[in-house]
Amino acid sequence: MNNDVSTTEIATADLPNLNERELKGKVNELRSKIERSERQLASIFKDLKINRTDIDELKGKRDSLNQQVKEKVAKAQELRDKRDEINKQIGEYKGKRSDVNSKTQELFLGIAGLKDQRNECNKLSHGSVESLSKAYEAEIDSFLNKELPLAVEIKIFQKLNDLSKRLDAAKKANELHAQIQESYKESKGIHKEGDEFHEKIQVLSDESQACHLEMLENFKSADEIRKEANMYHSQLTDKITNINLIKEKIDPLKTIIANSRKELSLYLDKLKDLQLTKEEHKVSQKHSDAREKLQKNARLSLEDLKLLIEKGDVKFSNE
Repeated sequence: MNNDVSTTEIATADLPNLNERELKGKVNELRSKIERSERQLASIFKDLKINRTDIDELKGKRDSLNQQVKEKVAKAQELRDKRDEINKQIGEYKGKRSDVNSKTQELFLGIAGLKDQRNECNKLSHGSVESLSKAYEAEIDSFLNKELPLAVEIKIFQKLNDLSKRLDAAKKANELHAQIQESYKESKGIHKEGDEFHEKIQVLSDESQACHLEMLENFKSADEIRKEANMYHSQLTDKITNINLIKEKIDPLKTIIANSRKELSLYLDKLKDLQLTKEEHKVSQKHSDAREKLQKNARLSLEDLKLLIEKGDVKFSNE
């Protein structure tokens, strides 16, 4: 404030030395300066209004887009959690399938072992249980019921011994074959269970992949929307910076206007004083002329008479 006063004092230091024409020139100059500054100020406020409207629009767009980003990211995270949960289930089913495969492998190894044993028994038996049983019964009948030479009986006894071993081997082969068939039957059930686990894994894998792709799409969409939101935010920042720059012009202009009005008031007061002095001098001259006319008994105008009466040079008696 002291600086403003000092500036006004400096600007009006020559005030006492100015004539009426110079004072009027200063008054007109200051009025033009005030009008020009007020127009600039009005233009600034208009620009501020426009920029503030733009700010509200940019904020609205930015905030709306940020909300979309938030929703997209939340959806993507939800899909990621769902995918991870599905993958966990897939892992469990893969474990079960692995167990089934292990059981199947173990079962087929067992079957292979049983086949080897059965094949060995078949090599020893060289015939079926039925055919060997008939042959054994025929030989035992001959051995027990017929009168045979000793040499023949010995041969038959040896043959019976051989047939007995072969018959045992044939029976053992049949038992092993039955075990093999049972194992194959069991393997079919296990294989079916493994297929069911595999189908579930495939279905869950497709679902997991769909979740994964949708999750990626949401993250990608969120990134694209975020870029657009950042663009509006950048524009908003530029607008705010521009508004602040515009605002910086307001106070100096207000100061200029206030100082100019203060200075104008001083010039107007001085001009008024000069005009008043001028008018008083004019009235004094007219009064002097009227008195001179009165002293010379010259003809007085109504204005002359009025001045003489006002100044007390002419008085009317009450009588």
